[in-house]
Formats: sequence, C-alpha cells, structure tokens
Amino acid sequence: MNAADIHPMATGHIPSYVTQADGSDYLFTFMIVFTVGMVVLIGVAYFTLHSIPEKMAHETNHPQFQLVGILALLALFTHNGIFWIAAILVAGFQFPDFAAPLRSIADAIRSLGPGRDDEVAPDPAEPDIEPEPTEPTAQGH
Repeated sequence: MNAADIHPMATGHIPSYVTQADGSDYLFTFMIVFTVGMVVLIGVAYFTLHSIPEKMAHETNHPQFQLVGILALLALFTHNGIFWIAAILVAGFQFPDFAAPLRSIADAIRSLGPGRDDEVAPDPAEPDIEPEPTEPTAQGH
C-alpha cells in the first residue's frame, strides 16, 4: 500500500484493542478468561457462604448438627434466606436440655421405691414361673 491509498484522515498507528488481521483478539481472550474465573470464584464463595452454619455446628459438636445441615441444604436449593438464618441461629446457640431435670426426678422417685435401682420390680399381673434348670454341657475334649 502506498501513501496515496490511505485516507488523509487516518491515523498513523492502530490502537491495540483493534482486532489484527490474523484474527487474534487479545481483549476478547482476556474477557473470556476473566469471566470464567469470576464465575468460578463467585461459585466457590457462594458454596462457602452456605456451608458456614454446618462448619459452626461441626466445630462445637452441636447436638442438632443434622438439623443445621438440613436447613443449610434447604437454603441452598430454594434460595430462601430464612432457612440459612435459621441454620445460623440453631448452630450459634445451645438449647438447654429440658429432659435432664425430668430424668433426675424420675431417678429420685425410682430410688424411693422397693428394691434396688438396677432391679426391675415384678409385674403383679404375670404369674411367677420358675425357669427350668439346664443340664451342664460337656466341654470340648
């Protein structure tokens, strides 16, 4: 090409973002790599965020660990934030054991009854049946 064929308003250089004649487009290649990288990073961040309640419950050996896991999965699949908030609240607080005082009351009442603690009182509705004596078996020779 000679200088007469070039338009008089054309610049003497071509900017780097203009696609070259061989078809290589560096800006497009960069944007593809950047977009794929961002999708992967956002996905990892999303799954990490949804696993926070389970990690909290696992670290403290929470008695309601399965409930926390179910709530976190529901939040993940339904995109309903209330399940995730409930999972965080359940994982963050230890609920009091209401059964412990009732067990101690039952143990105290049982100790006041007749017989020992480990002995079961016979049922008056059942007749007393003596087990048949078993014959001793011969040991191996």
